[in-house]
This record gives sequence, C-alpha cells and structure tokens, in this order.
Amino acid sequence: MDEQQPTSPPSRRRLRIVQVLTLLIVLGASIGAVYLRDHIQELASFGYLAVFIVGLVSNATVILPLPGLAVSSLMGGVFDPWLVGIVGGIGQGLGELSGYMVGYSSQKLVDRGSTYEFIYTRMQRYGMLAIFVLALVPNPLFDMGGIAAGALRFPVWKFLVACIAGKIIKNVLFAWGGYLGLRRL
Repeated sequence: MDEQQPTSPPSRRRLRIVQVLTLLIVLGASIGAVYLRDHIQELASFGYLAVFIVGLVSNATVILPLPGLAVSSLMGGVFDPWLVGIVGGIGQGLGELSGYMVGYSSQKLVDRGSTYEFIYTRMQRYGMLAIFVLALVPNPLFDMGGIAAGALRFPVWKFLVACIAGKIIKNVLFAWGGYLGLRRL
C-alpha cells in the first residue's frame, strides 16, 4: 500500500500562482470545449493530434465535458487502436491536472460530501493504486480523486504516472472496441 500523508501547506506565493494557473486552465478548457463541440468534425482530420486535444480538453473541464472516450472509440476504428489509446490516455491524463490543481490550491472550495470523503480516505490509504483504479474505470468520480490527490499534496509525478497509466489502458480498450465494432459493420 502506498499510504499518503499530507505535507505542509505551500507558501502563500506558490499557492497564489497555482490558483491563478488553475483558473486559467479551467477557463481555457471551457472555451476550448465550446469551440471543439462546434468544430469536432474538422478536428478529426488531424488524426492523432485530434485524439490528444479532445482527450486533454475533455478531462480538463467538467463544466462542458467532451466525449473523450467516444472520440478514442471512433478514431480507433480509423487509425491504429494502440496509438489512439496511448495518445488519448496521455491527453486525458494531462487534462486531469486541472482537478489536481483545484485540490492543491483551494481546499476550501471542495464540497466534502460523503463520496469525496470516501475517495479522500482511499487516496490516503492506497495512493497511486487508488488513482490508477479511478483512471482505469470509466466513471464520473475521477475529478474528485484528482481534487483529493491535490488536497493531499500527492506528488504530481506520481499522480500523473498512475493517472496516465490507467487512462492509456482504458483508451486502448475503447479504441480496440471501436476498431472491432467498425470491422463488424
């Protein structure tokens, strides 16, 4: 088990920088999501880059989510499903940094309901394994896991390794599902 103990809070200056970056990332992702919704067919012509961008934006915002896994499934039917899964998983994993940054920078804004507390205690106890499982299983709770990881000051590199590994496996499975589904048609 990878038990995670909270570390001391960051300096006020560092916290302010992270708060501003978090706000910029979430706003940028929201604007990107609105744009991509209207231009998704044009973006598809960019192949793997489109998979990465949609994965990144779809996981950087929960306000206006995009169907990142659906894009991986569709593109897996057109391109190499292995590469689609890897590129989509990396994009989605990097997009999850927005939730991590929210937890890291503003613990007061986090709704500490029973679901969040459940995830928070699992994150404390299991660390990277909890992040990996949350990233692997298609569910709407990963944002809470990212927020909890940030609130716990979980090392960002460990968060990214576990998150991207889970997202890659999930995206590879969805891309292969799209590939096999398209072949059956």
